[in-house]
Amino acid sequence: MTSVAASTTEGPNRLDRRKARTRQALIDAAVRLIAEGRGERASIQEITEAADIGFGSFYNHFESKEQLFETASSEVLERWGRMIDRASAGIADPAEVFSVSLRLSARLSWTHPEVARFITGAGLDLLDAPGGLAPRAVRDIQAGQAAGQFSMADTEVALSAVAGGLIGLLRLHQRHPERVEESSVDELAEACLRLLGLPATKARRLARLPLPATEDW
Repeated sequence: MTSVAASTTEGPNRLDRRKARTRQALIDAAVRLIAEGRGERASIQEITEAADIGFGSFYNHFESKEQLFETASSEVLERWGRMIDRASAGIADPAEVFSVSLRLSARLSWTHPEVARFITGAGLDLLDAPGGLAPRAVRDIQAGQAAGQFSMADTEVALSAVAGGLIGLLRLHQRHPERVEESSVDELAEACLRLLGLPATKARRLARLPLPATEDW
């Protein structure tokens, strides 16, 4: 027979699960508000209404709106970053890793539109995020530099240029989807690879390789 003490340690109890659901509802609401471009203007009242929870429950999970939005940003970006890592895990060429990461991210408007809206809503502030896409892009750029493939010496300038291209393409697709085809993503990747210093022939080849599959969001 299982003792009462043992059963209470086997997993989270009902209250713990309810708290976890409430916390996740707040994070999901924050993600939606950022994606809609309303993150900075939203009040805690608006956040709790979007999450469909009571106002007083907010402070059981977060000290401030800023802490909530920071948590939401980190969760979304890190989750997508890990998906990219898994998709490119078997690739040895750092230039190809960079190309795959950029092409998968630039296709978010088609594959994961909610994440794409989140990225464009957050804008270039994503460059300051400690996790997610920016640090991985820095890692891949530096790996390409170390391998002698990327000749652009300033990593931060390279990151800013690539991020601007990515966010701009996602934003254009959201506003004028008829003007952006998936082939535009490959053209962006080719241009970014050449900007980093990769020879034109290799940049074009890498930007048109078949992409690995990603998991469902």
